[in-house]
Amino acid sequence: MAGEMVNVEDSQFKNVVLESQTPVLVDFWATWCAPCRAIAPVLEELSGQYKGKVKFAKINIDDNQQTPQQYGIRSIPTLLIFKGGQVVEQIVGAVPRAKLEEALRKVV
Repeated sequence: MAGEMVNVEDSQFKNVVLESQTPVLVDFWATWCAPCRAIAPVLEELSGQYKGKVKFAKINIDDNQQTPQQYGIRSIPTLLIFKGGQVVEQIVGAVPRAKLEEALRKVV
């Protein structure tokens, strides 16, 4: 059950993520990153499972460098969960699905 992963650019970040009424999981990724590709299907499934409760967004760090710099992204994949415009959870690396679900349950 796939949901909606929204691709976000630096220029849209404030509007889509920071001003969102619902929590937002942001996946900082790049096309050349194998662990990023590995967790992409899991994030896609979770976006369906949490549809209406959590927004899922992806930001390509090669095409958009301002936002990753602002949040101190040093390695990818890095997942940041925002609630009320603030980072409430950070997950670095391709972690097991259970860890992702645990983090999402905290914010819904």
